Amino acid sequence: MISANNITLRLGKKALFEEVNIKFTPGNCYGLIGANGAGKSTFLKILSGQLEPTNGDVVIDPGERLSVLEQDHFKYDEFTVLDTVIMGNQRLYDIMKEKEAIYAKEDFTEEDGIKASELEEEFANMNGWEAESDAASLLNGLGIPTEFHYSLMNSLDGNMKVKVLLAKALFGNPDILLLDEPTNHLDLDAIAWLEEFLINFENTVIVVSHDRHFLNQVCTMIADIDYGKIQLYAGNYDFWYESSQLMIKQMKEQNKKKEEKIKELQEFISRFSANASKSKQATSRKKALEKIELDEMRPSSRRYPYIDFRPNREIGNEVLTVDHLSKTVDGVKVLDNISFTVGREDKIAFVGPNTIATTTLFRILAGDLEPDEGTYKWGVTTSLAYFPIDNTKDFDCDDTIVDWLTQFSEEKDATYVRGFLGRMLFAGDDGVKKVKVLSGGEKVRCMLSKMMISGANVLLLDQPTNHLDMESITALNNGLIKFKGAEIFTCQDHQFVQTTANRIMELTATGLIDKITTYDEYLASDEMARKRQVMNMIEEEDD
Repeated sequence: MISANNITLRLGKKALFEEVNIKFTPGNCYGLIGANGAGKSTFLKILSGQLEPTNGDVVIDPGERLSVLEQDHFKYDEFTVLDTVIMGNQRLYDIMKEKEAIYAKEDFTEEDGIKASELEEEFANMNGWEAESDAASLLNGLGIPTEFHYSLMNSLDGNMKVKVLLAKALFGNPDILLLDEPTNHLDLDAIAWLEEFLINFENTVIVVSHDRHFLNQVCTMIADIDYGKIQLYAGNYDFWYESSQLMIKQMKEQNKKKEEKIKELQEFISRFSANASKSKQATSRKKALEKIELDEMRPSSRRYPYIDFRPNREIGNEVLTVDHLSKTVDGVKVLDNISFTVGREDKIAFVGPNTIATTTLFRILAGDLEPDEGTYKWGVTTSLAYFPIDNTKDFDCDDTIVDWLTQFSEEKDATYVRGFLGRMLFAGDDGVKKVKVLSGGEKVRCMLSKMMISGANVLLLDQPTNHLDMESITALNNGLIKFKGAEIFTCQDHQFVQTTANRIMELTATGLIDKITTYDEYLASDEMARKRQVMNMIEEEDD
């Protein structure tokens, strides 16, 4: 068990946490949620000992091992992948290396033999002989092929490093597991594997994630950070949301009844306080009035942007025709003879692990790249708004936010432009901030403002939820559901895809898969196809 006792953290004059008391018990997976800036990652750092609180302390039961998902992708560059994972249990790794050093001695002494024997006993008690196979199993589960297990970390790309660091955190059955955004940069197969791992994990897990579906799958408790306090709720994310909304509704209803009672008592007192025959009753009602206290309805620190894409013109029946598109990038053919058409009511989600191919396709459709072969044609009634996965060049200027957005608006009035920015949570002096100093989430909100102000009837979005908090993801999700136009997008948020898309496409090594279906139905059919493929392989081996 791990507990936080009277934790207070002050950053200058601001108190990020104020006398927080909370216990995290074995057998539960806690989803740590809160608005951007509420202190989710900071609280994990306090729990892990990476950050000292202003007051209070963190207590871990004696003998329990805590494991953390690390964020430094270069820390282990000089180690092999397998060794990096085993370092998740540092004591076990140290024993392995100490044993190797002793056995490598040319002048092996009796004292060395005794020490080696002691190490072997401890090594066996820690299931050391299964360490490499356990590490390999975690890596394979997360999609790191066996041929990479003995490679140096510096030879891997960023996404693979993320998976190795996650395997390191999971290794060795830690008693307490702290995971900050573990699904970032994971493909959907890896996320599904991690969900299954955590569902079956019997110790304590505390996880921060913006993936609502992931939280719903793995969490048994929700720890909600709001106004420097942490409130526990039983159940997953959806249950927390329903419970918190119900609590607010009940408090409002109770306050309404109390306000009606207060008004009734005040009217009686005002009417009869000067009446001698009613004076006792008026006094009694004054006492009753003094006892009535309204529940404090402090608004949540969560802020939801208002995202509403409104087309300036109705879209026609012919939206997009893609005909035999091919493209090679860095010597690799990422698009090979791709063809499809898009209708006016299509909301297409591109899924699957081949993100390079999807991004390349989106850049071609947006006019940023030329195909090597094939053509594409937008309908004459279409107007396109594009959200690129990399927006660096869009903000490489000295413009203020207002000036930056004004250039994309037909209406140049500053008040009109500020209206869009206000909906996207840029209020007051925010409008004069330079765009090049904005955070990742702020830049995404600017890009979405640009798309809204354009009045486009076709939206092309490449990973739009990256850098967004849960509230902004929810608002964008709802905005795309309501949008009266065509959509083509890719996103790693399961719930986002499931609730938005009515057509699923996947670029695979054998071509384009195109199905008019929901995402969950697609995954179910895909899983059945994989099972059939495995059964066919088994049958072929038996033959």
